[in-house]
Amino acid sequence: MVERWGHSGAEWREWLARSPVGVDLLHWWFDKADLTALVGEDRYVERLAELLSVASARDIAAMGLGCSRDVERACRFPEVCSADPVVPPGGEIARRRRGEVPGACSSFIDCWSPHEVEVDFTAGDRHRSVLLFRGGPSEARLWVDGMPVGEGEQLDKGSLWEEGRFFAIRIAGPDDHPRQGLGHIGAQLYAIVSLLVVDAERRTARIFVLDPTENWTEPVLRVRDGAGYVYATPAACAADIPDREFPVEPPEAG
Repeated sequence: MVERWGHSGAEWREWLARSPVGVDLLHWWFDKADLTALVGEDRYVERLAELLSVASARDIAAMGLGCSRDVERACRFPEVCSADPVVPPGGEIARRRRGEVPGACSSFIDCWSPHEVEVDFTAGDRHRSVLLFRGGPSEARLWVDGMPVGEGEQLDKGSLWEEGRFFAIRIAGPDDHPRQGLGHIGAQLYAIVSLLVVDAERRTARIFVLDPTENWTEPVLRVRDGAGYVYATPAACAADIPDREFPVEPPEAG
């Protein structure tokens, strides 16, 4: 069993016996070479994203990805993390789960496969983002609740959830911006970036593009009092000096 599925899969077998999606995900993940040869690289990636978009946190932990506790190694506590989550009466599964948490952590990062998978859940696991960063910003692909977004854009790794509803990720800014150039060391994109914002409740996406007088180097999204605000930098956010403001529409009924 260990030779076929790895230590991670073997240690999660009690949970996987209860999770058909988890078994499908593990099979798709560990048999990548054979399945890619059968269906092609594009279809392999699409199906991987489909499975990640419906899998539970425990299913993803069983894959052996790094988690909120330690991004560079698989879960070391499957006997705890594979247990049913403890949810207080009238409450929900917490947003930031890290470490030996029944039900598994809330975010996962793949540091060793060519796909560079990142999965991030919101509170209650109501929404999730799935980023496959293989090939860098120009080849990266993103799904939010299974919906592909940001197609054709250069995507960054600097993403976040705001208020458990809005997903924001930096994308390449205009080439002709007067301050466009190389980013700082470690940056995935150029110096000036735009911001892609996804409303997971309404399943809509919009791109905020700065004008030539604005300098968005690390744009930040904040939502409060029925409005969204885009700030050029964390410093501008701390000073509450937004460059954009937009109304937040109520979630669609049903």
